[in-house]
Amino acid sequence: MTAEITITKPDDWHLHLRDGDALNATVAFTARQFQRAIIMPNLAQPITSAELATAYRDRILDALPAGSNFQPLMTLYLTNNASIEDIRQAALNEHVFAAKLYPAGATTNSTNGVTDVAALAPVLDEMQRSNLPLLVHAEVTDANIDIFDREQAFIDKYLLNIRRDFPELRIVLEHATTQQAVDFVMANDHTAATLTPQHLLFNRNDLLAGGIRPHNYCLPILKRETHRLALVKAAISGNPKFFLGTDSAPHATNTKESACGCAGCFTAHAAMELYTEVFEREGALDKLEGFSSFFGPDFYRLPRNEQKITLVKESWSAPDAYSFNSQTLTPFRQETPLLWALK
Repeated sequence: MTAEITITKPDDWHLHLRDGDALNATVAFTARQFQRAIIMPNLAQPITSAELATAYRDRILDALPAGSNFQPLMTLYLTNNASIEDIRQAALNEHVFAAKLYPAGATTNSTNGVTDVAALAPVLDEMQRSNLPLLVHAEVTDANIDIFDREQAFIDKYLLNIRRDFPELRIVLEHATTQQAVDFVMANDHTAATLTPQHLLFNRNDLLAGGIRPHNYCLPILKRETHRLALVKAAISGNPKFFLGTDSAPHATNTKESACGCAGCFTAHAAMELYTEVFEREGALDKLEGFSSFFGPDFYRLPRNEQKITLVKESWSAPDAYSFNSQTLTPFRQETPLLWALK
């Protein structure tokens, strides 16, 4: 039995940190495990310009623990008013690495998202020309589409057309959750997907069977076991189209446990421990480094990290909650001991 594994320090290619005082509670968790992270732009005031992205980056850096060299990689939030000039300025900014497409109403702070994907064509054309990747929350929000089918519906209705019309545009299908998402990524060039720990570990029974478990509620929602197995197969395949993106999304405990609980799982406290558990379970620890540390930088055309981290086979339990400003933050799967620990 492997008791210890050392890999190149990984990066998180999909992360929510929130803003303001919340940064003092969230940034340190990620900086402890990851060298870099793609920072999501869906704040209460969305990050819609390179100027706003730079200012947000400064606030993140101010919240870093002393001595940390963690690097936040910033993104733009696409709206109906996004312009070609916004993309040009973003592409020229050394701190902006992608732009994010949220369908309006799809997830947290997405009310300013896009309502007409087809109207984004000039912006997407400029992104292709400027070599700025497109990150996609791939879910429709049509009321007549079942919530468990919304990822497939978005692929069929929008993403196939975007891929056809902009063949050189680099696209990341964020937090993929279905066999159809895996198939889409596999079938198309310049296309990748991030995979989250919750979607690799859990299926929809873990959300709904035996009572509603609000801390397992995320968007895109957990799917059937057949889809979970497809994601695990992709993660451990060694295919560079699939790489780590936690989608760690902190919400105060009381907002998760309310009558209309917020969507998002806080996994940053033990992200690498959770991923390592998945890979060990599948007998694929030799594939963990590529998934966690190599394929993301390669896709984003960034150098691989030089530092190392070591994980040891050691059981430990996360606390019931962490401090989160004046409230608390409940970590994902805190009721179950973790099997690996960061050394």
